[in-house]
Amino acid sequence: MKRFLVGALAFIGAMSLLFFAGLVALLVLAAMSRPGVPSNLVLELDLEKPLKEHSGADSLAGAFGGEEPSLRDVVDALERAGNDARVKSLIARIGNPGSPATTQELRDAVKAFRAKGKKAVVFTDSFGEVGNATGAYYLASAFDEVYMQPSGAMNITGLSFETPFARDALAKLGVLPRFDKRYEFKNAVDTFTEQDFTGPHREAMDRVVASLYGQMVKGIAEDRKLSEDTVRDLIDRAPLLAPEALDGKLLDGLLYRDEVYAKVKQDAGEGAQLLYANKYLQRTSKPNGLEKDTFALVYAVGTVMRGKSEGNPLTGEEALGGDSVAAALRKASEDPSVKAIIFRVDSPGGSYVASDTVRREVQRAREAGKPVVVTMGTYAASGGYFIALDADKIVAQPGTLTGSIGVYTGKFVTTGLWDKLGVNFDSVSRGRNANISSSNSDYTPEEHARVNAELDRIYTDFTQRAAAGRKMPLDKLQAVAKGRVWTGEDALANGLVDSLGGYAQALVVAKELAKLPADARVRVEEYPRRKSPTEVLSRMLGETGDNSDDVGAEVLLMTPWAPLVEAARAVHVMGVQVGLLGPERGALFTPMPRTSW
Repeated sequence: MKRFLVGALAFIGAMSLLFFAGLVALLVLAAMSRPGVPSNLVLELDLEKPLKEHSGADSLAGAFGGEEPSLRDVVDALERAGNDARVKSLIARIGNPGSPATTQELRDAVKAFRAKGKKAVVFTDSFGEVGNATGAYYLASAFDEVYMQPSGAMNITGLSFETPFARDALAKLGVLPRFDKRYEFKNAVDTFTEQDFTGPHREAMDRVVASLYGQMVKGIAEDRKLSEDTVRDLIDRAPLLAPEALDGKLLDGLLYRDEVYAKVKQDAGEGAQLLYANKYLQRTSKPNGLEKDTFALVYAVGTVMRGKSEGNPLTGEEALGGDSVAAALRKASEDPSVKAIIFRVDSPGGSYVASDTVRREVQRAREAGKPVVVTMGTYAASGGYFIALDADKIVAQPGTLTGSIGVYTGKFVTTGLWDKLGVNFDSVSRGRNANISSSNSDYTPEEHARVNAELDRIYTDFTQRAAAGRKMPLDKLQAVAKGRVWTGEDALANGLVDSLGGYAQALVVAKELAKLPADARVRVEEYPRRKSPTEVLSRMLGETGDNSDDVGAEVLLMTPWAPLVEAARAVHVMGVQVGLLGPERGALFTPMPRTSW
């Protein structure tokens, strides 16, 4: 029996080694068999779905070309292609480009590509068949030519933010939302405590919508060579029929896909071939990837929480672990080859403690002589702004949602719900405030006093640090604080950010701070370094790295679970919107309203 067990274990070990060797061989063959770049190329871009900001989970997909491109991948591909003589033009299909800030990042990249003398063309079957496609057209207007299928529609109906209010629904359930905030514009808790907009909430959101709408109208007008009044009139008349959109000079023609692609390939010259942007980037070197001087790129993406970053299969996004991002900043600041740190923030905030952990490492990086430049994505609000405020410079897109310098905390008191169900909770405790976080009892006067003392301390710390970081008098900073959300455009006017733009602008600013020439070529390297497919494979088989390197996301989403995850994700999103899911005591958290554009 013993000999049989030894033989069986030896057989399993041998098969495991063969399996591992086979997978490694497949990875090597996949890398070696990648074809080159055609000499006459039309770059193709699929923007039917929003691009992810960043993928923190390492996987094997990249080895076989199956990984979806991120926003930065597309920006890098367009930058690389703009300087590549083999690339003659760009054709893109647009459906849902994502948030206003993401759309502006893509518009900047397309315009930079065109500035190199390259042509960019858009095709879509319809700008929204039933839904709002104003954002899609805003992106399309940055291209040289825009074509739509003759049967398509032009649903550029404008911009709206929708916020659910669940006070009465919670009351019917017997749930009492007991929340406090600093101050009147900190509207994250209004969805629980109100049934419609308060005056400050409506004021803030109305200004955000006005700012974003103005940016969109101005961009379309400039790119299509129309007046802003004409664009506003066309939007007010929408949905437009295809001939109406063509007559209004929003389109360059009504053509089918095959006609547009044939035209683009003919203009590119004989033998032109199509290649998707992500595959093009895989077959070439990334821009800013081979130079001697190094800039570190550190991502801070998702809701801020204590501990390590991790992937969230329900939201499809990352949770921003304070320890992980702080470790990445430490690595970058301790690396003698790093001349500056570009800190990409795309977060609605979350934990105050974790936000302060990250902010401290930004401060320490600067003390170590490493300039830190923040580039803001879709939003960098509340805790997302807190982690950015000590940077040397802050760059935001005009459509970035930022600020929200404020705090809230509280809990749902569920005793009424349990009474309806005939359930009673009793407790035995020691310590006057032992039940302060319990949802089965309301605050006592002493507990409520401690809660408000915590809010006052955090708000004072937030505003004082923001005033110091922005080099503003405290009273001036407090006037634009109070929990109010601003667009990047308004944040610039109020002194909360330093300039407008995206990755490209952050690179320009970082070169200035690093005392490098404007035309200097630098290497941009992500920290922590993404694991190679071979390293991921080793990890899957049980091999782990040392703690100092293990700062990335740890969750791998397996494709067989995708349909189940998509269904659960929809339920999760609805739960977040009505306030039933998410960080109940996320002191520095700003959930964003549902956007229709």
